[in-house]
Amino acid sequence: MEVAFATLVLGILLGLLIVIPMMRNKSDQPRKLQANAQTKAPKAYSKAEVALHNKRTDCWIIIKDKVFDVTSYVEEHPGGDAILAHAGDDSTEGFYGPQHATRVFEMIDDFCIGELEK
Repeated sequence: MEVAFATLVLGILLGLLIVIPMMRNKSDQPRKLQANAQTKAPKAYSKAEVALHNKRTDCWIIIKDKVFDVTSYVEEHPGGDAILAHAGDDSTEGFYGPQHATRVFEMIDDFCIGELEK
């Protein structure tokens, strides 16, 4: 009887360990959909406006005439503070450098907030 009860409790706990992370991923979807909605109607930013966002706590970069708010990624950046070298400026050359894995090219669009004014 005790073994059956222990098995049931362990089963429930393991189930929760699987279900809770799945629920968290679903709660992230509205934010991602919202970001995708922004990319459909991009806002245009001047180079001067982007230049104002040049700090660790407020970091925008330009890559190929698109503007990205990477503030939330600065602390996670595997290259440390290298991401801040072009904060508020054009980071195209550094972004396409040999140090980046291909997954970077897939995830960057999540940070796009608009385009650079022509």
